[in-house]
Amino acid sequence: MSFKQQEKQANENITKICQNLNLNGGKKMAKLKEEAQAYEPKQTHNIAELDKVSVDLETQDDEFEVQDDDGKTKIVKQKVVNIDGIMYRVPNSVLNQLKILLEDNPELKFFKVKKSGQGLNTDYTVIPLIK
Repeated sequence: MSFKQQEKQANENITKICQNLNLNGGKKMAKLKEEAQAYEPKQTHNIAELDKVSVDLETQDDEFEVQDDDGKTKIVKQKVVNIDGIMYRVPNSVLNQLKILLEDNPELKFFKVKKSGQGLNTDYTVIPLIK
């Protein structure tokens, strides 16, 4: 048996052992069917879905990748708030309107957001709430 044949046989044996032990770089291997059935897409909700939002919520920076029309990968950055493990996107226009409201009413504690339109024609209106 030549060296290349021995190397090929050794690689096949290692692959079989890993498959039998469900090891792949320390990770359990799963069938594509199992992965598809267990798959839950990462979804970010919109702050307009909430009935009441506290101005004291902590924001986080988030980013994700999309492909543009030319097939190039683009990173999109956004602000989000985390409520009970669910991420809600906070559009920049909401932050801008909230800033204006807080300039006139620094004691504001809660607000809600109304969303109208879709896609690039989406508008958000920030409505102050009294208690």
